[in-house]
Amino acid sequence: MKNGLILFFSILTLSLTNSCKKVEGPGGGAVIKGVIQEQKYNALGNVIAEYPAANQSVYLIYGTTDQFYDDDVKTSYDGSFVFNYLQKGTYTVFVYEDNANEPSGKSVVKETFEITDKGEVKDLGTINIKKL
Repeated sequence: MKNGLILFFSILTLSLTNSCKKVEGPGGGAVIKGVIQEQKYNALGNVIAEYPAANQSVYLIYGTTDQFYDDDVKTSYDGSFVFNYLQKGTYTVFVYEDNANEPSGKSVVKETFEITDKGEVKDLGTINIKKL
């Protein structure tokens, strides 16, 4: 009986300590924000216009274990985006841009970074994407 009780409390302690570990994703106080700006190119490859990327999809990957996105938002009229209420950890933000050299006509622009404080505001600044 004594060995059974010790085993029970050992398993209970182990499960409680493992279940309290926070991982990347929702449930925290950190924020990721930035602005997506489109750069319009002509046939010669020169930038002919720059403007905010309104209604552009922005994707967020939690951690480094997979490459499938976990969350997404659309940019506002001014190209800004925000992901709120995140835990500390590693994240990747990505967007698609036009690329005539790819069979799909698109390529990925991504940025991987770490949030180290529970209340951190990570400002990615302006991310430029190509528009053909």
